Order: sequence, then structure tokens, then C-alpha cells
Amino acid sequence: MKQLQIYTHNAFLDHDTGPGHPERADRLRVLQDVLAQYPQVSAEPAQIDWIARAHPERYIRSIEDSIPDRGLMPLENDTIVSPGSWDAALRAAGAVCQAVEDGAAGKCRHAFCAVRPPGHHAEPAQAMGFCLFNNVFIGARHAQEACSLRRVAIVDFDVHHGNGTDTMTRAAQDVFYVSSHQYPLYPMTGHLKDNIDGKILNMTLDAGDGGKAFRQLYESIALPALDAFRPDLVMISAGFDAHRDDPLAGLELEESDFAWITQELIKIADSHAQGRVVSVLEGGYNLDALKSSVVAHLQALNAPP
Repeated sequence: MKQLQIYTHNAFLDHDTGPGHPERADRLRVLQDVLAQYPQVSAEPAQIDWIARAHPERYIRSIEDSIPDRGLMPLENDTIVSPGSWDAALRAAGAVCQAVEDGAAGKCRHAFCAVRPPGHHAEPAQAMGFCLFNNVFIGARHAQEACSLRRVAIVDFDVHHGNGTDTMTRAAQDVFYVSSHQYPLYPMTGHLKDNIDGKILNMTLDAGDGGKAFRQLYESIALPALDAFRPDLVMISAGFDAHRDDPLAGLELEESDFAWITQELIKIADSHAQGRVVSVLEGGYNLDALKSSVVAHLQALNAPP
């Protein structure tokens, strides 16, 4: 069994969001030499019925129909599609489903899906926040329906609240969504008052809080709740835009914080999920900070059990 496998594809570079857009192909280009150090699996497109566990088929077809033959098409504000976006979106969801299957089959303990477009802002029938399909939630439902992994924990340490994953989890059985995020910040969701014990755990941080406050929240609240949930699979929405150098937020985390939370989530997986961890790239928009943070994350995922 491999300790860590990377799931990615060159098609993700063909999702063109236009000049000056923070969610750009360079985000994956800058990671290529890092990813090349680990075994890689070529991401296959997700089947439509897999995506339809999270999104109505009418919405899925509306995304397909919105893809331009050339140039760029805005779906809303900063969510842009181009001729390569449909294949990229299918493969992003497919990568996560493949990783879940391989983890369930014992082919790898840990997986990192280096994909774009990201997914955690995608609502059931609305593209937003650079996201088209909710990759991590599609993977969670695939784990339940195709791999008999009943209880799935999704932990989202992206600096923005994963509103789409939150919405989808509320309507699902045996999925637990945990999010730490800066507030107030886009998309202005993830309020503590909306938490549901054992199902939705939102934890808010203020700009400038940094790693000490981040770690205290997880140690005192999230990790005990995850342990009590006893997941069969731990999934991570791995956004690295909480880094101190990221231009879109101000949470002031460092690489060591990402390594620490990764190690703690591995402990949860080792206790309850036979070590199964599937991590999915979300945000991270300063290229140097993204690269160094992913290095720390992957080193933690690849550490001997």
C-alpha cells in the first residue's frame, strides 16, 4: 500500500479564468515539481451520476451548456469558464472519487487531489467563488454509495467558509462538516448559531488571529468532535489561503500550522478510518505561499505511520 498518491491531470491547466484572476493555472504549475516527488494517478472524468449525488442534473447540464467555444464566459462575478473548463471540472470531481475508491480498496492510505476548479463554494444549483462542482462533497457521497464508507468527516481549513459543502451536508446522512474560517469574509456564511451537533461545526477566527488561535480551536472543539463522530473516512478541503502571505485574507497562518492540522487529522483517521485520508485542493493564491504550504501538507501526509 502506498502511503501517499497524488491525483491530478494536465486538463486542469486548460481551465482559463482570464488575466489577473487569482484562481489561475499557475497555481498548479508552481506545484508540478513538488507533486512529481510522489506517485501520481491521472484523473479520469467523473460520471454524471456521481456528480448528480450533489447537484441536480439540470444544473450540471447548465454548466455544460455555458462552456464557450472560445474566449471566456462569466457565470457570476469572478467565476469564469472557458473551452477547457468542462473537462477540468469533470476530472476534478473524478479525481476525488478515484482517490476515495483507491483508499477504500487499500491501494493508498492518503491521497492529495491537486485539482482545479476548486469546489467548496459550489452550492447544489449555483456556481460561485471560483467553484463549479463541489468536488469534496461529491467524493464524500461516492464514498458512501460506491465504497460502503458510511460515516464521512469533511474538514475545511480554507480561510473562506465552504458554504456549498455546509448546505449539502445539512441534507445528507452521516456526513460531518467542520470548517475553520476568517469572519467576516466572503461568503459571509458559517455562523456559529447555525451549527448542528455532530453534523455542522463552524469555527470563526478574526483577521490576525494566527496559528495559536487556530490550533486552540481545533484542540478544544473540532478534534474531540471528530473523535466522537468516529469517521470511516477523513476528507480535507485543503485551502492554503489562510497563510500570512495570501492576498485574499488575513488569518496569518504559517506552513507549520498546516502541517500540524494535517498530522492531527491523520491521527483521527488512524483511530477510526484505517488511516484513510483524502485531501482536496481548494484555495491559496500567493504562489510561493501555496507551494511551501502544500510541501508541508504533503510531507505530513507522507510521513511513516
